Amino acid sequence: MKKILLSLFLLLICVYAGFVGYNYISKKKLEISEQKELIKQYNKIIAGISIPSLELEVKKNLDDLKTIKKKIKLDDGLLLTKHEFVNGFYSGIHETYPGSGYLDFHNNNLFVISARGILAHTDLSGDKSNFKQIKNNIGDFINLKQFDKMKWFSIKDLKIHDNKIFVSFTEEIEEDCWNTSIIYSEIDYREIKFQKLFSPSECVHSKENEDKEFNAHQSGGRIDFYNNDEIFFTIGDYRSRGLAQDKKSLNGKIIKFNIKSRSYKIISMGHRNPQGLFYDNDNNFILESEHGPQGGDEINLIHLNKNEIPNFGWAIASYGEHYGGKKESNKLKYQKYPLLKSHENNNFIEPIKYFVPSIGTSEIVGLTNKSYVLSSTKDKAIYFFNLNSSNELENLSRIKVTERVRDMIYKDNKLFLFLENTASVGIIELN
Repeated sequence: MKKILLSLFLLLICVYAGFVGYNYISKKKLEISEQKELIKQYNKIIAGISIPSLELEVKKNLDDLKTIKKKIKLDDGLLLTKHEFVNGFYSGIHETYPGSGYLDFHNNNLFVISARGILAHTDLSGDKSNFKQIKNNIGDFINLKQFDKMKWFSIKDLKIHDNKIFVSFTEEIEEDCWNTSIIYSEIDYREIKFQKLFSPSECVHSKENEDKEFNAHQSGGRIDFYNNDEIFFTIGDYRSRGLAQDKKSLNGKIIKFNIKSRSYKIISMGHRNPQGLFYDNDNNFILESEHGPQGGDEINLIHLNKNEIPNFGWAIASYGEHYGGKKESNKLKYQKYPLLKSHENNNFIEPIKYFVPSIGTSEIVGLTNKSYVLSSTKDKAIYFFNLNSSNELENLSRIKVTERVRDMIYKDNKLFLFLENTASVGIIELN
């Protein structure tokens, strides 16, 4: 009898455990299925399939981009909600894998574009949100021919304004000769047919250049809007340092471009690799962030409507050093590009903030009342700061987000980040 009672008791425990664990197991099955998809795609990569090819295969098939939702607690009581892509993002700009991307909104639809031209959107409703691809012709402008040459040839920014979508990219203007260009189109959720908007007539050759150095990470490519007809656009020096001080060159510059007339003018010069750009309409100035060399990342404030072009000093003045520092093999480089440690004493404009060591500055966005946020790649953090009445930087505070932040936008009191280490869209609701 005791054995029968014991068996019934154990049976009841098993039944109870089954009821309690059913929902948990169901959820875990879904997570395991998604993880298997990640492993499947990763196995393709380590099997030797071209990473750009794999991403372009997803683009060609117009597959939906699936995400897994996760939550992470940050400092200062902030919560990071991540939508991690299960498929589609396989090619990074800096890291080889999983992938890089840029973000913007069209109405309430969040758009994302990958470094290789996958374009998709979602409204991020519910616990899980897939991104629906939009067919596009970006491959007419940059494609596998360029992607297979080097991972740094890629899409550089995405901006949406006045029902138009703008995409910047590293363009191979001539064989092995590059600069940063823009394509654009009207928004169409079925298919977007881009056309060329802006393409510099000059280019920097990857082998035959003055300093015998080339790096397309230093390409700039950020876009922001002055009004419905004019945009601001950053162009890097591609490591041809002397171009930043050459007024006949667009490299190492920020320009204002008129969409209707296709005319432009230089707004500022002496830049290395401008990766963040925000036009503060209320105060009529630009905040720009750029990568220094070994140290010396900068935040610069650019006043508009000046008679002369503001000059920020690169590659004569910088708080960074040439890679490797003042060693014998850099002697000639320092003679040509001395990287003097005062901008103002050498007739250049001082940054309002510089970082030594570098943090890998990326995008800048404005909040309210002269408060802003700067994102970073190398430091895997975001920085909140204010400008006082004299436009001096104050109250710089760092929030660690644990991943490289490639892009960032601000909407409805939320920061939207593209996180490179997991290829995720991150959302932080501000207090």
